[in-house]
Amino acid sequence: MEDVSDPPFRYVCKQNGVDMMYTEFISSEGLIRDAAKSTQKLDIFEYERPIGVQIFGSEIDSMVEAAKIAEQANPDLIDINYGCPVKKVTCKGAGAGILTNPKKMMAMTKAIVDAVKLPVTVKTRLGWDEKTKNIVEVAEGLQDVGIKALSIHGRTRVQLYKGSADWTLIGEVKNNPRMNIPIFGNGDIDSPEKALEYKNRYGVDGLMVGRASIGYPWIFNEIKHYLNTGEKLPSPTFQERLTACVTHFEKSIQWKGEVVGVFEMRRHYANYFRGIPHFKEYRTKLVQAPKPDDVRTILEDLRQLDLEVLA
Repeated sequence: MEDVSDPPFRYVCKQNGVDMMYTEFISSEGLIRDAAKSTQKLDIFEYERPIGVQIFGSEIDSMVEAAKIAEQANPDLIDINYGCPVKKVTCKGAGAGILTNPKKMMAMTKAIVDAVKLPVTVKTRLGWDEKTKNIVEVAEGLQDVGIKALSIHGRTRVQLYKGSADWTLIGEVKNNPRMNIPIFGNGDIDSPEKALEYKNRYGVDGLMVGRASIGYPWIFNEIKHYLNTGEKLPSPTFQERLTACVTHFEKSIQWKGEVVGVFEMRRHYANYFRGIPHFKEYRTKLVQAPKPDDVRTILEDLRQLDLEVLA
């Protein structure tokens, strides 16, 4: 969720029922060098709790130092990313790149657990490729060195985000009698029905939702309501989508400043209004608008539209 799960995005997710959130993953090297982009990602707010700071890197000493720096931001936990499949991360042995070296993964994790007072959790994948799907053994090892919870994405690194997530091994980890920490499943949870099916079938302690929440923060309340009642909430109206988009935009301006806030918000418009007929012309205007007041004018124009034309 790099460049997505920043404070403005997390704000609208919190408004819509998310129980637990993480920062964007933060480079350990960036933190120890006090790089502005990395340190800004440590910004967390009281209303976001519980929240974890997620770090990644390939060098044990750097990761330990970064964890100590992250702890000073006073999150509720430190999360280690062993799951990012992006080439520029894995080629350095970080993210999912460490899946080829379980021994180093354990050593790094133990060093971080020993260095901080906060709980440490891990996010990872099934393995590097189809021949190395060793998550059952990896999970045992991570528990043994002291992590407090484990999130597993049901794909290998080689799969990236292609094909369907395989939750079979996630279920094996959860039902392994040796495991006693919470296990969270991740991958392809994009509807309340699938959330209930996967939770019941694989017995996980919780569900992690990533891509399905981009432009659709309502998914958290929809899933929770369905798990509790078996009933589906109505889909958000056009006006509700617009209100969430406006809130996200204003938070983006507040946190990032006018220039960056306007620019980085452009990636979200298509997602907020996905499936709305005849919206392309307005999306084009929004992504071309140079200043905050220009964007506000377009969003206000949308507020006044005859929704029957768009709905």
